[in-house]
Amino acid sequence: ARSRSLFLWDDGSPMRFYVRPGLAKLRVAPLVLAGGGRLCRVQEPGAVLLAQPDEAAPGGAVSTEYVTECVERNQRLPLEPFRLPAAPHAPPAAAAPRGRLPFTEEEDAALVRAVRGRGQARASGRALWKELERGGLTRHSWQAMRDRYLRHLRPLLGEPPQTEECAQSTGLFEAANREFESTESGSDTSDISEELSIQDGEGKFPGETASGLKTGPEDSALPDTQLQREERSTSTCSSASVVGEVVKTIQHFMEKFGMDLFTVTQAFLKNSGEVETTLYFLQTGQRLDGYPVWNRVDDLELQKDDDCVRNKLIAKFGAENVAKRVAFRKS
Repeated sequence: ARSRSLFLWDDGSPMRFYVRPGLAKLRVAPLVLAGGGRLCRVQEPGAVLLAQPDEAAPGGAVSTEYVTECVERNQRLPLEPFRLPAAPHAPPAAAAPRGRLPFTEEEDAALVRAVRGRGQARASGRALWKELERGGLTRHSWQAMRDRYLRHLRPLLGEPPQTEECAQSTGLFEAANREFESTESGSDTSDISEELSIQDGEGKFPGETASGLKTGPEDSALPDTQLQREERSTSTCSSASVVGEVVKTIQHFMEKFGMDLFTVTQAFLKNSGEVETTLYFLQTGQRLDGYPVWNRVDDLELQKDDDCVRNKLIAKFGAENVAKRVAFRKS
């Protein structure tokens, strides 16, 4: 088995490496981290400077073959045999203009590869970029990498732009929905009432609006043609103002009840995104109208084109709630 302490000094401290952004870094970084080493975002005193064998490297640089050789032999080797000859002395270059550190082509390519396959919602957030900064992907801060990708690289790739709030809200609901759909719901009664302390309040959220989260019909007598139009709607973010209301409402509930993001978001999912109903549910563990909350099994039944199954759901949740759930799942 590969040693997890491969790149530790004799005193147990991790070896620190710096390698310029590019293909070489993408190749050796996982090996260094798996062996207990660390990568520096910028060249630091005491860090081992890695360079490719055919690269014009400054004096004291070590070939990237050092890392691969250590891994192949599964032991830490001495650095000296892998030292590269110093590049010929070049005349002093003109002073670089002051300002922000420019991105190189290698760094741009590294950003595109790092984001590929992770979803545009993550690219618009912060966690991904902080993770890439910790891994030393480029010489830049996570804010600079995020700005570079969203403003310059993503448009070149033909990706449709997303507002930050819209992307964060979409990613939040996607993540919570994945957890909701993977959770086995054996009963209709949530255990959330046992996990929270009931707080005083009138059960109303001042100035609350259902436009951001209540995606179902406004009244119980909804014509079939309108319901069909709502079912065909697949928009996840109707406008920046609506998304802003959603985010503020979720944040308010998190602060009011001292709950984490997933708990509050899943409460909305169980209550078809209705603000007032979700607020009451978080306070009491029950729905305001006395009906049970939705679970994954109910949603699977709802997808069946079976009048008998649909009638059972109507008997369980009421016709209005079934219509709202259909619209909510399509939204």
